[in-house]
Amino acid sequence: MPRTTPADDTRQQYDAHGEGGGIGEYLLHRAKPHLPPWLAGAGIGLASLPAHYFWSGQPGTTAGLTLASVALTGLTWWAGKSTTQQRRLHSAVTVAAASTWFTAAAIAGPAAEPLGELYFIGAPALALSWNIRQILRKNVDGPTASADGGFLEKVGLAKTQVLRSEVGPNKASFDLQLPRGELTPDDVSKNITRIAGALDVPKTAIRIQENPDSASRVMLTVVPLDLLKNTVPCPGPSAPGESISFPVVVGIYEDSTPVTMWFPGDPDAVRNAMMLLLMGMTGSGKSEGGLTVLAEVLTRKDVIVWASDPSKAEQTLGPILPAIDWAALDMPSTKAMIEALTAVIPARTAWLAKYGYKQWVPACAEVQADGSPGMPYLLAWFEEAAKTIRETDDDVFTGLSQEARSAGVSIVLSMQRASGNQVSTDTRASLGSSWCHGVRTERDARFALDDEVLDAGAAPHVWKDKKPGYSYLVANGVPDDQWASPLRDYLCSVDYLNWVVVTFADIRATIDPVTAGAAARAVDRAFTARKRYPMPGTSDQPETTMPARYEPDDEDGYDEGADYDRHSRAVGDEDDDEEEREGEFIDAQAELPEVEQVIQFAARPPEVSRPEITTAEARAAMEEVLDAFEDEGRDTVGTRDFMEYCDRYGRGRSWVSGQVTQFLLAGRLAETNEAGRYRIVPYDVAA
Repeated sequence: MPRTTPADDTRQQYDAHGEGGGIGEYLLHRAKPHLPPWLAGAGIGLASLPAHYFWSGQPGTTAGLTLASVALTGLTWWAGKSTTQQRRLHSAVTVAAASTWFTAAAIAGPAAEPLGELYFIGAPALALSWNIRQILRKNVDGPTASADGGFLEKVGLAKTQVLRSEVGPNKASFDLQLPRGELTPDDVSKNITRIAGALDVPKTAIRIQENPDSASRVMLTVVPLDLLKNTVPCPGPSAPGESISFPVVVGIYEDSTPVTMWFPGDPDAVRNAMMLLLMGMTGSGKSEGGLTVLAEVLTRKDVIVWASDPSKAEQTLGPILPAIDWAALDMPSTKAMIEALTAVIPARTAWLAKYGYKQWVPACAEVQADGSPGMPYLLAWFEEAAKTIRETDDDVFTGLSQEARSAGVSIVLSMQRASGNQVSTDTRASLGSSWCHGVRTERDARFALDDEVLDAGAAPHVWKDKKPGYSYLVANGVPDDQWASPLRDYLCSVDYLNWVVVTFADIRATIDPVTAGAAARAVDRAFTARKRYPMPGTSDQPETTMPARYEPDDEDGYDEGADYDRHSRAVGDEDDDEEEREGEFIDAQAELPEVEQVIQFAARPPEVSRPEITTAEARAAMEEVLDAFEDEGRDTVGTRDFMEYCDRYGRGRSWVSGQVTQFLLAGRLAETNEAGRYRIVPYDVAA
């Protein structure tokens, strides 16, 4: 909007309509806003004449006028409760004075002493008081000068108005109306640091959200206290035994609301399957956040997990390896997994199309109408993906991410820095969702978060590695106004992970024939002979879960397991030939050589049989042991301490770990800074 010059202001003062006019017209125009109090005073004086003529000398009318005067004054006071205290008092005094004079004038007459004098003194005084109030209400310095004490002007937002404010226990939101044509939401974002400094709060406590209906309005949110500074232990599965289509809860926002993410798409919610970039520097809690997600996923009934970590091998994924269908912990097996995914995605897409599914839904995991086994969801998790991309191709995941959405597959790439030297821009664009923990610089943050999220106040580079578990989640299904809100991941202990692996082993899905067959044909024994890890507390190595043969697909006309069977027979033939060749040099009838030396081994210790007790009795024994520890004055305990008393409950380490986790969930134990050690919480506090 163009600014008016002093000459224009002078002309407009004498031009009532901006198009010319005389002095009289100007004075009338300026006097109009101030006439209502004078007209009201004159009207009351004139109305008192007929009122006195008709009502004088009537006791009933006198009582009625008196009651009406009191009622009108009280109504004015009640109606003014939403205004300022000064305006409420001024209005009530004016109504009380006017109604009282009118009542007296109607009874005794307006000319009676001293009513006439009171009218000609009081009426102009009250009218002038309202004129003065109206004049003073106009602020030449703009509305913000009196509303916020000049705060917005100090932070570079002069002429900005606060339309609405909402203040909570630890959150204040302000709806700002920017001066049209002078300031934009970008100007507010650029001044976040100045706003935070003026309010004496950290930069991460300020958030800006643009109004989708107006480019001149923004919502400014201030969260002065950091409610996420304490570690938040995982409270347990959010939907145990349910479908992976239920939201996965991974942490809490600063207002204590749960953080949820969705992996499968939802046609009703117009949401695509999630392809996720998980990023954070060393020490930011990125890997622990990933374990929290995987632990939640492994409690669902219709999903299988393929996981890769060629850098740290079992160091990160170790506790959950028994629950993972395929763990690729070196580079050759990781490359095989990528090759298998390339073949699995079109095979799964063809199966979905065959049964009329446009994308994966929970019904896909159930037995189909023709008796065909269902297809569980597939989560492919690539830990330390930068090494994988570096030794394969910087664009290797682009096509996979673009095609996997319709195949019931989610791909997660976890790395420290998704720079252009490690991940192509096409791959970052195809992933779509991002989960960013602390990073070193703002430039690093831009590899995971959009500019609009950073402009709204997201600042993971402020945390670096000083606040592990702090993060921002920008993903499908997460509301836009929460993208710039910091959250903290739940922290899962090793005992909790062991409990998840053991407790939900019976409900977890197994790989379907379509996915297994495509992977076997693509990478052969890299998949069929993949290593399977034993359950916690056991030493038995389970056999590879692989059907001996698949039923032929009538529509395609080929046997999905034929290649695998031929390969198995070929390998078996080679083994038989080798045994036959070795047998040519062995005489089965020859006498055994004489014994030259006898080695005495230590006698095997006698086996100690564990008592046969019920589960309830075993749990009671665990509680007795914990009570004994508390009576001894111990402050902290661990799973190893309970194992010393294992004869009381006749259970293995995995069961004991699960019970320790139950103590954590019940509040009887609490996390400490030392891994595997827990603080004993007295009964009265835990309750």
